[in-house]
Amino acid sequence: MGIFLKSMQLASVGVLALALAACGDKAEETTKTDDSTKTEVKDTATEARTLTDAMGNKVEVPAEPKRVIASYLEDPLVALGITPVAQWSLNEGASVQGYLQDKLKDVDLINYDLPFEQVQSFEPDLIIMDSPSMVEGGKYEQYNAIAPTYVIGAELNNDWREELRTVGSIFGMEDKADQVITDYEAKAKEAKAQIEEKAGKKSAAAIWLVGGSFFIVKQDLSSGDVLYNDLGFEVPAVVEEISASGENNWNAVSLEKLVELDADYLFLVNSDGSESATLSDSLWKSIPAVKAGNVYEFGPETSWLYTGAVANEQIIDDVLESVAK
Repeated sequence: MGIFLKSMQLASVGVLALALAACGDKAEETTKTDDSTKTEVKDTATEARTLTDAMGNKVEVPAEPKRVIASYLEDPLVALGITPVAQWSLNEGASVQGYLQDKLKDVDLINYDLPFEQVQSFEPDLIIMDSPSMVEGGKYEQYNAIAPTYVIGAELNNDWREELRTVGSIFGMEDKADQVITDYEAKAKEAKAQIEEKAGKKSAAAIWLVGGSFFIVKQDLSSGDVLYNDLGFEVPAVVEEISASGENNWNAVSLEKLVELDADYLFLVNSDGSESATLSDSLWKSIPAVKAGNVYEFGPETSWLYTGAVANEQIIDDVLESVAK
């Protein structure tokens, strides 16, 4: 996942840093046994089923999977009320999906590249992979020998709604997935109206400061998708330009280019902290939104670098608190 794993679905800070260096309500019941988390999802499919995944694999899905590994798919799991047996992490836990930790804080960590021995140690009864790139080079057969393995999508960037629906179908929770999406759409519609009533029709951009460099999100992915497609902010010309030319979800942008950024609002994901000299640079201070005092800062533990029902709802809350309070 991340830029070099998933190219992607919006990486965490650690993932991008490595990438740059290298180039009806369902209840759940969680119990502890031998210091490992087990999750039983009730009112789901009551019989084992054979499903066909995005790669054409016939997957024997247990009736009620209790020990699920779905690395970097924790957002749809949490949205459906499912707790995995292990959660995505990087650098031995130095980086996790912080915005999900209110639900996953007690869940053990597994390294992002899913080493076979580590996967096997969790004794999963179902493994869910995000894309074919995660199982290429014969890896699918090795994971499938550990537990039934289902590959969600054929693309590196799967639409989060379709991803959620697919995860829902694996667990027999199609209605729940549809309801999550319906609730999200209603929230986004209401938020858009509040923003337009309070601030009018404005432009905005999400930028990320990490390692002293700035990155800007593509207009149709993650927080860009939320800002422009869901909340109706206008797309600045600089964002359009970088979205058309950039190869990654977050693409590098120079301070000199940011000075041209004609955005009314800037949402800054600051991974460098208050000690960053970049934010004291005279060029930074000459950016129109900065000069106007319309910069809203968030930390890397927030959901702005991710995508999914849970992540996007939190982004909407942040935007409302920033510009429509």
